[in-house]
Amino acid sequence: MNVQTTLGFETRGRGTLEITGAVQDVVAGSGVRTGLCHVFIHHTSASLMLCENADPVVREDLERLMQRLVPDGDPMFRHVAEGDDDMPAHGRTLLTHGALSLPVTDGRCALGTWQGLLTRSGVRPRLSAAVGLSGKARGAECSRALHDRRATQSRRGNRSALRDSA
Repeated sequence: MNVQTTLGFETRGRGTLEITGAVQDVVAGSGVRTGLCHVFIHHTSASLMLCENADPVVREDLERLMQRLVPDGDPMFRHVAEGDDDMPAHGRTLLTHGALSLPVTDGRCALGTWQGLLTRSGVRPRLSAAVGLSGKARGAECSRALHDRRATQSRRGNRSALRDSA
């Protein structure tokens, strides 16, 4: 099963925006139970990060880190068509990700306890991201795979493993 959609986000300008909930909603509504979720940001001056999402100070620290690593107005940059933050925004994107792939388990992105999916943007007020899912849906196909797995384990006499994994 393959599913694809595009999400739009309003930003407050420079900084990070958590999009975990929006992506999880797409996954939950897709019918995909096990597979991969691929998220791609449609901008050259915006990026994706898989990062801690519990403490909001982390996001503030990330912004300070990016400013230190690639400061606006650095005279070494000649590409300033949209302002002195133009090339630095592209550089910050290269330090993070334009796309991320996440495992899907039980109909949700299988993130760690404190992990969240963030976008990071320069001054753009709107962002869009494609979310693509590939995997198996719960249903006849999955039931058949589970049946085959149980039959194989049963033939091997591995009933305790079967109970633990079912």
